[in-house]
Amino acid sequence: MGSSFTLTLANIFMWKWEKEFVRRQDMTGEFYGRYIDDIFMTWNKSEKALQDILDEANTWHPNIKLEYKISRSLPFLDVFLTNNHGILSTSVYHKPSAEPSVVPFISEHPSHTFVNIIK
Repeated sequence: MGSSFTLTLANIFMWKWEKEFVRRQDMTGEFYGRYIDDIFMTWNKSEKALQDILDEANTWHPNIKLEYKISRSLPFLDVFLTNNHGILSTSVYHKPSAEPSVVPFISEHPSHTFVNIIK
């Protein structure tokens, strides 16, 4: 994200968005979640209506542009989310650029190290 001040700026900028938008999401029973500058939300209205809202948000500041992906399945943080006819399913997501961080079983690590490995 850049400098340590970037988090504060992201929170200030997103406050305007969240103040009105999240209230609307809550009233319609939709989900909205944010971690720093990553947002995940559900939307049951038209895709065009959502694109209009997001495009309008991109006019707030010339140097800040929201990028969005509208899809039935997508990664959010370390989770891959899929909408299967209204049922939300999840699986572990690894970014393509992430290097494997699995400790080889033949290493000299104590055996309790391997108990928490995701299978």
